[in-house]
Amino acid sequence: MATELFLEQGFDEVTIAQVAAAVGVSKVTVFAHFKSKEDLLLDRLPDAVDMLRTAIRGRAEDVGPAQAFRTLALTLVDERHVLSGVGDGVEPMLRTIAGSPALIARLRVFEHEVEAALAADLRNDARFTGDPDLVAALLIAAYRTVAVAAAQRRLAGDDLAEITAIHRDRLNQAFDAVEHGISPGGTTPPLG
Repeated sequence: MATELFLEQGFDEVTIAQVAAAVGVSKVTVFAHFKSKEDLLLDRLPDAVDMLRTAIRGRAEDVGPAQAFRTLALTLVDERHVLSGVGDGVEPMLRTIAGSPALIARLRVFEHEVEAALAADLRNDARFTGDPDLVAALLIAAYRTVAVAAAQRRLAGDDLAEITAIHRDRLNQAFDAVEHGISPGGTTPPLG
């Protein structure tokens, strides 16, 4: 119900009191379940963290964190999962987020939260020997860059099949850059 209100009326225009009244609870009850108004709309963020942590923790011995993240990201694209950014019908959510400085700020905070969670998992992973903070930061930044571009193209009304194909290619380029570096010419390795 909260999501419907936010999408219909705009996130910044809807109050917690309106959300509480719409679902028949008090504001205290709403905040007992959600830390902030932003978390009411972005309620899938914990799922994203859980999926990434599961992918990193459950990867095979010979699979590095970049490859585990890549596999997860590409699987979400193939499934057209809502968290992939290329799922059907996500435009209203993307427009609502893009139109709200508070939601954009919350997503920036979320970036730091997921980066910290990933770094903690890498720090506690005996198989990982690199710098956990650096690798987590690079992986999250690479993914964010690709995801934001796909969202912008969705909002511009570009063809979904084309967006999806470009999104897949850019995910591969991003993870290749993190995993294998950038060539002296400033390009990532070819998509192969």
